Amino acid sequence: MVKYCGYLVGEDWLLQWGMAELGIKPPETREDEIGTILSASSNARLVAGVYTYTSLRRVKTSKGKIFWCIAFASDDVCDSKGLPTSRPPEAKYKRLQELLQKAGPPRWFQSC
Repeated sequence: MVKYCGYLVGEDWLLQWGMAELGIKPPETREDEIGTILSASSNARLVAGVYTYTSLRRVKTSKGKIFWCIAFASDDVCDSKGLPTSRPPEAKYKRLQELLQKAGPPRWFQSC
């Protein structure tokens, strides 16, 4: 299983960001939700200045709960996004950390 190093982001946070920051109307279908989630993730990553360093991935916690993850690194050298294999320097993740109101550096999570 591939592991990703990043910050967990809940669907509710992404949906709220999409509606509040991008003016997207509340989704009516799961397809609408996914579209809002992808747009919100891209926008939040742009706002934080980490878009080119990150990718959105689905991961699960050690307790098996599924989340979205804004990933900075992957332990898979063949990752299609070309993510590095080690955690980024603090300067690259600090703004995203503040935007998401997270404590500490990005953590490693297993892919789904």
